[in-house]
Amino acid sequence: MKHIDEIRVYYADTDAYGVVWHGAYLRWLEAGRIEYTDKVMGLDLKKMQEDGCILPVVELNIKYKVSAKLDDNLILETYVEDLRPSAIVFKQILKNKDTGIVNISATVTCVAVDTSTNKMFRRLPDFITQAYQKNI
Repeated sequence: MKHIDEIRVYYADTDAYGVVWHGAYLRWLEAGRIEYTDKVMGLDLKKMQEDGCILPVVELNIKYKVSAKLDDNLILETYVEDLRPSAIVFKQILKNKDTGIVNISATVTCVAVDTSTNKMFRRLPDFITQAYQKNI
């Protein structure tokens, strides 16, 4: 299942060349994964952290295709591409709402880490895999 977010490009998102600064995309990707985890999987990341589990990014691959510009209206699609025994792989596509042209395509891998030991769980906790399986 996909989650869709709408984004408007503001002046603060652009660089000296008048296009979206590459770091702004990371902020939007993070927000998309948080919304997906909350709204699609039904997991509260803050509660997960309080309960001793966080999902840090361990790998990020972004293909920049076409620069977004000031006042562009964008659509961010987020979904789980692969649920591995020890990782969640998200696929995220950001495109122009009006033209459908893809700005970036990203693959983001997150693992589960035990906050008491700061070590990665060998397997994703059951509540994460169960939440995913409910929504496929």
